[in-house]
Amino acid sequence: MDTEQQSQQTQAGSEFEREPVPKNALLGFKSFIGMYAGEHCAGTELMIGPLFVASGVSAFDLVMGLIVGNALAVLSWIFLCAPIATRRRLTLYYQLEKICGRRLVTVYNLANGVMFCFLAGAMVTVSATAVGVLFNFKMPGLNDLYPNSIGWVIAVAVVGGLIAIVAACGYQTVAKFANVAAPWMVLVFLVFGFVGIRQFIEATGTEISSLGDVWGLAKTQIWKGGAPLAGQVKFTFWHVTFFAWFCNIAMHIGMSDLSVFRFANKSWYAVASSAGMYVGHFMAWISASILYAYQLHQDPSNTDVLPGPLAYRAAGLVGLLCVIIAGWTTANPTIYRAGLAFQALAPKSSRFKVTLITGAIATVAGMFPAIAMKLLGFVALYGLILMPMGAVIFVDFWLIRKFGLQSSYADLSGKTFNWAAGLAWFVTLATAWVLVKFAGVQIFFVSLPCWFVAALLYIVLSKFYQKKVRPAVAE
Repeated sequence: MDTEQQSQQTQAGSEFEREPVPKNALLGFKSFIGMYAGEHCAGTELMIGPLFVASGVSAFDLVMGLIVGNALAVLSWIFLCAPIATRRRLTLYYQLEKICGRRLVTVYNLANGVMFCFLAGAMVTVSATAVGVLFNFKMPGLNDLYPNSIGWVIAVAVVGGLIAIVAACGYQTVAKFANVAAPWMVLVFLVFGFVGIRQFIEATGTEISSLGDVWGLAKTQIWKGGAPLAGQVKFTFWHVTFFAWFCNIAMHIGMSDLSVFRFANKSWYAVASSAGMYVGHFMAWISASILYAYQLHQDPSNTDVLPGPLAYRAAGLVGLLCVIIAGWTTANPTIYRAGLAFQALAPKSSRFKVTLITGAIATVAGMFPAIAMKLLGFVALYGLILMPMGAVIFVDFWLIRKFGLQSSYADLSGKTFNWAAGLAWFVTLATAWVLVKFAGVQIFFVSLPCWFVAALLYIVLSKFYQKKVRPAVAE
């Protein structure tokens, strides 16, 4: 049996949840390009892009903020996440178990899995808005919290079920699905942008003879930089920069993508994340912004953010199909990650079955539109909750031994709850709450200082904790 056949056989039977990924199961660069392009050029971009317009951002602040923020996100994957992933080749959850102990990781895995389920639910919501256009049932409004029609519930159930099946088949299937869908979706999102510009030109009678004229249209008609819509936060360059950087903080700085890049042959493969950032979180966000700005131009009272109708007005049935598939390619790896989190709670259980159950939870969450309609705030919140453990992993891998302390301390000592890691997590979240609640710091800006808080706390607390229980460690 040759190496490729062995790799396929091994991959078919295991996702290596509690062991390092072997060499014969490693993936090439192309797999990560497709996954990141597919995951981050998705239906949710048609939710996030419009919210920039609703926040009253200016053209300069949006474009420059996205350039800088996405660059910082890519660098975070390259220098923080991927080097650890390709050296240890363990899932996030098993690596944390070695550091934090079984009981603490159980708490973390529950939080992680639930947050990922909600995020995947928002992506199912997005895809269901396209089905709503096809079957003409009532869809949720911007401020709706609960499902408002039987058609909506059925559409979410069908879309969510299909997504869960793909995710349950494992990372190889997720990557293949993304590779097939991503190139086509990218072209459709690009079409959205050009169609939106053309609609503005026709509606305003603007003459375009140079790129300067296009920029003038963008500044005066699309991203005007005025007051935000009711209930929205005013966005500046710094808001856009930090949102673009930290909207995926759980994946890079928070280390969730250790579970993805453990399959990478080289750590530099993390540069593949730029395919998602500058195709999805740049081009697609801008294209979606243009479509929503044109909707407001036509009818300022129509503030609903529904990806299906937006795409349909721009590209007809092709636009609707793009929204449906784009939601799939984003929700697939998200449900896969959530399934790994829950499967880590019961290692002997079937990952396939656990992922199907996870998909069912995400589908139920997707029936409630509140998450998708408040996506900016939710994304910032879930990243903040998971981020401190990323700081713990970083310190434990690179720094802890420089202070004369043990790495993977729970594994060495047999402790099931590493109080140094647990307190670093809980105190960091409490600090973030104080900064937001009493210091007036917006949630978009608290993750950066709180990463350093978590890292420092873990080092200081480990000094006391490991000294106290060190005799339990076998010499």
